[in-house]
Amino acid sequence: MKKRKIELAVISDVHLGTYGCHADELITYLNSIQPKKLILNGDIIDIWQFNKRYFPPSHLKVLRKIIGMASKGTEVYYITGNHDEMLRKFSDTSMGNFKVVDKLVLNLDGKKAWIFHGDVFDVSIQNAKWLAKLGGYGYDLLILINSFLNWCLAKMGREKYSLSKRIKNSVKGAVKYINNFEKTAAELAIENHYDYVVCGHIHQPKKEVYENKYGSCTYLNSGDWVENLTALEYSFKRWKIYHYNHDKLSPFFMDEDLKEMNMNDLIASITDKEAIVEDLTEKHFSETEENMDNDFLDNQGLSQD
Repeated sequence: MKKRKIELAVISDVHLGTYGCHADELITYLNSIQPKKLILNGDIIDIWQFNKRYFPPSHLKVLRKIIGMASKGTEVYYITGNHDEMLRKFSDTSMGNFKVVDKLVLNLDGKKAWIFHGDVFDVSIQNAKWLAKLGGYGYDLLILINSFLNWCLAKMGREKYSLSKRIKNSVKGAVKYINNFEKTAAELAIENHYDYVVCGHIHQPKKEVYENKYGSCTYLNSGDWVENLTALEYSFKRWKIYHYNHDKLSPFFMDEDLKEMNMNDLIASITDKEAIVEDLTEKHFSETEENMDNDFLDNQGLSQD
């Protein structure tokens, strides 16, 4: 069970707590990588639409996995978005390797990366939040209908179809909004002398170089884990967009050591180095990883990019 070692991974717009979230696929992806830094670029937990009647175990496993990665040495930055804006009251809070921030600037091999969610460019959120929230409920309903449609298509042996993508690509206002969003982010980055600008929010994975008379920068968007199932990865001085549905992985699920731990144990392990060594290394890693390695070597392998 060899994990890909990368410098940086960026995910956004997971929307835990909604029907459209692909939590199992995200867990599989997170289990396949070993990043030095993990950036959660907003809308990870959908607090706008949070309903205690719908928060399945797989969604909780995502949170456990992320906290578990922090406990093992990965620097985790939770950048707040509009759907989890309630967490902004905890901005600049640190708990071991886990940090909550509103934006982030990183030095990557001598170049500056400006990372934020992107809702600051959304006029509907700034001036009519109720309308934005209503749109969020409508989007979640559309995803639910789309899931049923794709189930029917799969039964008929036909390819999946995305209603929301069709709407985004066919409605001129939506296309214009996305183009304006990308252009605005890139121009602000150039104006402030950033080499990279990394956003989420619009659920459109993209990597593109923008230029104007003042300079150039690379615009990047991590997409989402509702429809596109994408992430951004930085390693060897290069960015790439990871597509879960295209960059196939052999499926494997929650680490056995994390299954045995409750949330309190995971949180404690972030801030208590002795607990990490004693509870994780001695009790869990030596036993569970040996068993898991044997099982996976016998039954399945994990391909690397």
